[in-house]
Amino acid sequence: MKADIHPNYRPVVFQDVTTDFSFLTRSTLTSKETIKWEDGQEYPLLKIDVSSHSHPFYTGKQKMMDTSGRVDRFRKRYQK
Repeated sequence: MKADIHPNYRPVVFQDVTTDFSFLTRSTLTSKETIKWEDGQEYPLLKIDVSSHSHPFYTGKQKMMDTSGRVDRFRKRYQK
């Protein structure tokens, strides 16, 4: 293999911003933010919107987000 062409693969903390759930894993992604983890070391922090802790498929809870009455307009239009 060629030297110096592969990305840096290192430990990174991913944080679900909707549930404040965090987990430590390895990734090639980078971030300017850091967080002090449970083991006392600092790791790069990557904030994500959806994880297995907040996704309806894994939690079994369906969340319906109504933006500006779209659901009501849909129900009103197709109600029979």
